[in-house]
Amino acid sequence: MHLSTVTTKTIRTFVLVSLCFGGLVLSPVFAQLPSVALRDINGKTVDTSKLNNNGKPFIITFFASWCKPCLRELKAIHEVYPDWQDETGVKVVAVSIDEAQNSARVKPMADSSGWEFEVLLDPNSDFKRALGVNLIPAAFVVDRNGKIVLSRTGYTDGSEKHLIDEVRKLIAEKK
Repeated sequence: MHLSTVTTKTIRTFVLVSLCFGGLVLSPVFAQLPSVALRDINGKTVDTSKLNNNGKPFIITFFASWCKPCLRELKAIHEVYPDWQDETGVKVVAVSIDEAQNSARVKPMADSSGWEFEVLLDPNSDFKRALGVNLIPAAFVVDRNGKIVLSRTGYTDGSEKHLIDEVRKLIAEKK
């Protein structure tokens, strides 16, 4: 078989698999959270390297107010968040990458959506860049020690279940 044929078949297979999963990309990582100063939707400064959940895993998800898949993911998480918290104690931190002129829309959107998770603003995309996020929505599962153990980009209906499954694994490993 000719090398270019193998390469072409490999590329076609990768593209087909990517399309079947709706662009969902999962990858393991084992890095600490970088230190970036952000503000929450109430104006309080937050150092991202100090994000934690009192010794329990947590989830960080990047979104923008104009991103339909992001909003679908946040809505899906919102619907199951109380159950997730009751079962695992997980915390979700949603990070808006809306630019400064649009970030004023984020608090009213979060309030009207009833989001109970922490919402941070990253108007210059500093935290986004520090974590190497190229596509949104992007989600990270962080272990009890502040290490990123999983990253994922894209969203298809139901893929939020993978995040809580990863949290469950981390909790089971601790026992």
